[in-house]
Amino acid sequence: MADPGSSRVLRVAGPLVEVVCEGGVAMHDVVLLGPEGLPGEVVAIAGDVASVQAYEYTGGLAPGHLARPTGRPLRAPLGPWLLGGVFDGLLRPLTGAGGWLLPGSGTEADGRTWRFVPAAAPGDEAVPGGVLGEWAGGSMPLRVLVPPDVSGPVERVAPEGPYGADEVLAVVGGAPVQAGAEWPIRRPRPVRERLDVAEPLHTGQRVIDLLFPVARGGTVAVPGGFGTGKTVLLQQIAKWCDADVIVYVGCGERGNELAEVMAEFTELDDPRTGGRLVDRTVVVANTSNMPMMAREASVHTGVTVAEYFRDMGLDVVVIADSTSRWAEALREFSSRMGELPAEEGYPADLASELAAFYERAGAVRTLGGTRGSVTVLGAVSPPGGDLTEPVTAHTERFVRGLWTLDRELAYARHYPAVSWSGSFARDAAALGAAHARAGDPGWGERRSRVAALLTEADRLADLVDLVGIAALPGPERVSVLAGRLVREGLLQQSALSAHDAYCSPEKTAALADAVLAVVARCRELVDAGTPAETIEETDFTPLLRAREAAGPRDADAVAVGCAAVLSALGEPR
Repeated sequence: MADPGSSRVLRVAGPLVEVVCEGGVAMHDVVLLGPEGLPGEVVAIAGDVASVQAYEYTGGLAPGHLARPTGRPLRAPLGPWLLGGVFDGLLRPLTGAGGWLLPGSGTEADGRTWRFVPAAAPGDEAVPGGVLGEWAGGSMPLRVLVPPDVSGPVERVAPEGPYGADEVLAVVGGAPVQAGAEWPIRRPRPVRERLDVAEPLHTGQRVIDLLFPVARGGTVAVPGGFGTGKTVLLQQIAKWCDADVIVYVGCGERGNELAEVMAEFTELDDPRTGGRLVDRTVVVANTSNMPMMAREASVHTGVTVAEYFRDMGLDVVVIADSTSRWAEALREFSSRMGELPAEEGYPADLASELAAFYERAGAVRTLGGTRGSVTVLGAVSPPGGDLTEPVTAHTERFVRGLWTLDRELAYARHYPAVSWSGSFARDAAALGAAHARAGDPGWGERRSRVAALLTEADRLADLVDLVGIAALPGPERVSVLAGRLVREGLLQQSALSAHDAYCSPEKTAALADAVLAVVARCRELVDAGTPAETIEETDFTPLLRAREAAGPRDADAVAVGCAAVLSALGEPR
């Protein structure tokens, strides 16, 4: 560590601070700047002058002020206190006042205790990632693990009881294991092995679960212009997906949006635990009125938190909203450093930064031998909705799924506005096999048939606009009708409806089968000579309203609506 007395601020240019460190520093070391101890990170070194990226407002910092190198990289404090908390990009707790999120200090663990239940005994041989005990009384069992760099015989284990973050719970191989832990945010936590795609992550959103599914441990980008519903879609997934822990990274979002998220999470009952949804959620908030340079750290902090819970054998979802504002922070900092700009002013290593972020997702076998996963969903906000801009284009190369939000669908009030022609899911085939193992062997065929109906309806849409629906032959008019039934009766979903905000896999399958059955009956009638006009005049309301009339898990009510429409259509002549 450098001699603090020899380290002084040389120059201040916004968040970029040059520091003379005669004792030497290393890249990514944290330096505390000025009398307030503002945290910063070393991003460049030239001789004895280090360029430090400050993570707070540098007003009042001046040349000559003391700088104190810590000799270690930026680390995230990890522990049971994270669940239910709201933190900034450095994982310091935020406080609310008058609707605003205000910076805090210290950690959420200050003055708090948790009940520790030991699971190991003196004399046991401990391996990295092994279980020493659990924290009791929370919304879910949280394990106390042997740190990744510690192994050996268990020399001492604390008895059951309440402990604070700084208290020692065990001694393993001569190394004390505290209740709280720290980890460098830019270094992935080690695992035993990475696993192949094996299970789907159910989001409760039909267009995703049916057409563009995501695997546990997968990666998805959600590009869309302003007003297309990115934030609402991701919030719905945060509320309803079947992950164990949600890490919501609000990167450059408006403060009122994050305040609404927290208010809804606080009020919403968690169907998995029976408690509050917020109790299994961690929010990392860097709102648009907070220092921009902290955004660069916030996404790494969020993934580090996710890996901490993943190592306990849990399935974690990281929602980053949005990675475009994170990239804007990289661009601003690159400009301040005088680096040569690449496409649209972004740094030349933008693709590498994006790849490193998404690479930390995955299903793994942890060091302790359990299975866990980190799924990353990243929103992308292309300026003007231009999907060819660098952040969107590079992100698409590194993700396993793409949920492109269509402006025309959003303006037509079709939500979620996920474009079925501009989206993809690279893991769909593997997840089809997983559905078959889980007792739904028809999932893959159902998905293919629905996608084929949408493709055919899109093909005919321009022709209908040109010559009119009446000019089309009967079978093609039925294809146009089929597209409308799929869109309105299956894919459209209301986030404001108590019955429709969440849809179980069983109800999704029932709605898809109902639409396919009705379309098949319409084709039979046309083939038997029934005029297309007669079919189009049929009242399809029971089918179209089934998604809201039936409860979130009520597949039987969907079948009743389907039967009513089939009865109205009658038998083929």
